Amino acid sequence: MAFKKQSFIFKIHLIISVIIVIPVALIYGFAPDSEFDIHLNTVDELNAFKAFMGMYIGFSSLWILGIFKAKYFKMALVTNMVFMLGLGLGRLISIVIDGVPTNAYVYGTIAELILGFYGIWVLTRKKW
Repeated sequence: MAFKKQSFIFKIHLIISVIIVIPVALIYGFAPDSEFDIHLNTVDELNAFKAFMGMYIGFSSLWILGIFKAKYFKMALVTNMVFMLGLGLGRLISIVIDGVPTNAYVYGTIAELILGFYGIWVLTRKKW
């Protein structure tokens, strides 16, 4: 029983990431203006957001593998940390330079940093 609880504690941030990142990916790819103050006007802008969607879904696929297959867990953990901390720190830079975005992005920044630092915590606690 303790193994399962510990396994869940080590994987919860991956589960949360998948639950959030896949819907956000689909919104970015197909309807970014429905949830965010984003208005894409050119084919290049649409193409870039479809690429973001693909990248988000690709990383989410790796995280799902890490949740269910032990041999992919460490790779999923490290990529999730880099993904979340990269987004969170990039957004912090934007907040300092560009100003405060809409609430969705402020909450997203906080969540990304929490998930990224949680990944660091797991990486330092898990016996490899």
